[in-house]
Amino acid sequence: MLKLGWDLLWTIINLIILYLLMKKFLIGPITGIMEKRKNLIAQQFKDAETVQNQAQEMKTQYETALSGAKEESVQIIADARSDAKALSERTLKEANEKASRILENARNTAEQEKQNAMSGAKCEIADLALEAAKKLLSQGSSKEGNSMLYDQFLAETGDTDDRN
Repeated sequence: MLKLGWDLLWTIINLIILYLLMKKFLIGPITGIMEKRKNLIAQQFKDAETVQNQAQEMKTQYETALSGAKEESVQIIADARSDAKALSERTLKEANEKASRILENARNTAEQEKQNAMSGAKCEIADLALEAAKKLLSQGSSKEGNSMLYDQFLAETGDTDDRN
């Protein structure tokens, strides 16, 4: 049977006091520290999420900027190719026109020199014919004399063909 004595009563009072003291000095501070750590961890998760969202936004911005830069570089390359092609075509056209002018000038110069040579040759032939006519008139018009003058004329002009 159970005896309710003073010892039991003092033991129950001691246990209640011990419980209150432990609650006040041990469990209360530990619970407060745990609550503070819980709040700190929650705040760190919240900050990490914010930083991650900002990083994602920056990544999106950089990808957009990079895409724009790629498009711009493609456009710059296309423009450069177009400019180079136009410059090449213009240079080729100018070179062809210059070559045509040079050829035309060469043809004109050659034609002029040909005409000058022909004119000089005509004058020289006319002088030789005049000289031959003078000799014929001065020597008379014999067949042998004419043949001799013809041979002499051919020798002076450099013609080595014999008469038939």
